[in-house]
Amino acid sequence: MPHYDLVILGAGSGNMLFGEEFAHLRCAIVEPGRFGGTCLNRGCIPSKMFVVAADAAEEARAAARLGVHATVEPVDWKTVRDRVFRRIDPLHDSAVDYRRDNGIDVYSEEARFVAPKVLQVGAERITADTFVVSVGSRPLVPDIPGLDSVPFHTSDTIMRIEDSPASLVILGGGFIAAEFGHVFSAFGSDVTIIQRGPRLLMAEDEQVSERFTELASRRHRLLLGATVAAVERRPGGVEVSMTCADGDHVVQAEMLLVCTGRRPNSDRLDAAAGGLELDGHGHIVTDSSYRTSVPGVWALGDVVNHFQLKHMANAESRVVRHNLLHPDDLRTLSNKVAPHAVFTSPQIASVGLTEQEARRRGVEYLVSVRDYADTAYGWALEDTTGFVKVLADPHDRSILGAHIIGPQAATLIQPLIQAMSLGQTADQVGRDVLYIHPALTEAVEQALLDL
Repeated sequence: MPHYDLVILGAGSGNMLFGEEFAHLRCAIVEPGRFGGTCLNRGCIPSKMFVVAADAAEEARAAARLGVHATVEPVDWKTVRDRVFRRIDPLHDSAVDYRRDNGIDVYSEEARFVAPKVLQVGAERITADTFVVSVGSRPLVPDIPGLDSVPFHTSDTIMRIEDSPASLVILGGGFIAAEFGHVFSAFGSDVTIIQRGPRLLMAEDEQVSERFTELASRRHRLLLGATVAAVERRPGGVEVSMTCADGDHVVQAEMLLVCTGRRPNSDRLDAAAGGLELDGHGHIVTDSSYRTSVPGVWALGDVVNHFQLKHMANAESRVVRHNLLHPDDLRTLSNKVAPHAVFTSPQIASVGLTEQEARRRGVEYLVSVRDYADTAYGWALEDTTGFVKVLADPHDRSILGAHIIGPQAATLIQPLIQAMSLGQTADQVGRDVLYIHPALTEAVEQALLDL
């Protein structure tokens, strides 16, 4: 039974842990899929490469508002797809070779715990003084009658299809649905989104969610407040039957995309057999330093937290790496400021409290909303729908939350994230900082000055 000093489970953010400081240890990494994890192979990076192509097509079609008259030929799906994966796919083999060339054993078979700190990998069992569990998450497939007997895609598979469909039904109304709805609509597909809630992006600030839902309804067919009753195969595609507030509906489409959430991969690892405590959602429970219930076993990323954010997993990886090297000087990571963005159209970014959360918790707040259209660059864009929203504490003037919908939202929100992380007040960031004129950041400045 091979014994290691350190074994990493999962080659996404967990793969970032290795460095020259561990060179004197006997190390291994276990990854039955592709190095780079979900983000590189099936998530953040390839999807944003598709989004950039979708943005280009949509902006060309909308350029007439600026006096620029352009047409878009049918988008060449195969060219877009191949540009993405010709860049990404070779990275797996080079990463495996790099680890092996540097003395790290690579196991490429499924692994599961059979006892605390005892791992079954294929036909072999290995043990280690220290394990780091970073096995991520996967798409959640709901229990819908007929779904197991019809062809459908998830975010794991949709980007590798042979051609974009003439019509697409998307189950779900969250981040992934919003992004792929944008991509396929921009590429020419007739998109229907079926959402059980009353709006899309229900986790966002209510004002942002309402604005996005209204804008999405101009591009897609939206069926909201829907309970899906059944899915059936039909000639040329699938049929989805559902009940909505206004009655029963049936939708047919060439292709079905299921985007109803994600679940941690702790079950595939048989974490319970390894003595690891799990919460009610199947996430591995850790303390603030990412130690699990088993001494010598650490965990990070989607298998631990509920954020499902690559930048959060990367930050956790840096903390765990420090803690492995400095057991007497453990670090923690504050989740108080956990920003995210949705790369749809229009782009959305958010950090901190939403207004509805503040009301629900009884938190006192001031709120300011400024439209992109109030800025010179907003005029240049002819933008009539984007806005910046900031919430602040009326007493200590700290920024409680920020929410942006519109072009470049994921970039515009960064100074507000920095202010929240560093404890700067709305007054400091609004009054004591120069904002370039006529950049779009003036929308952020104006929202802060309003406070």
